[in-house]
Amino acid sequence: MARILCIDYGAKRTGLAVTDPMQIIASGLTAVDTKDLMPFLKKYVLQETVELILIGDPRNLDDSATHATPLVHQFIKKLVKEFPGIPVETVDERYTSKMAKEAMLQMGMKKKERQNKKNVDEIAATIMLQEYLVQHQ
Repeated sequence: MARILCIDYGAKRTGLAVTDPMQIIASGLTAVDTKDLMPFLKKYVLQETVELILIGDPRNLDDSATHATPLVHQFIKKLVKEFPGIPVETVDERYTSKMAKEAMLQMGMKKKERQNKKNVDEIAATIMLQEYLVQHQ
């Protein structure tokens, strides 16, 4: 089987998470500067078989678009063009950053590690991916 890749897209940084090849466990992959995201993804897809790309869809509580929604939708167009053989689906990313911060506290991460926004982004992507796996098993 192939991996599922999840993207927590941000204007500055993007968190990434992947499943194991059996699609049982979601694990944080990394967080990269968004300007370096597409080259990173191209290299990753050459090294690993990815069967699905999930990307967080930023929404307000009332389901309206946020300031970041258009950026994500523009990036989705680039993903579809660059990786035409890999389906792209959006997932709800509401509360994932807050959940990531809470998870870091529960894991006992030091304050300096919790303040590293790359850690938050990577964990948020992992949470989105884990929720997707739970819903689709």
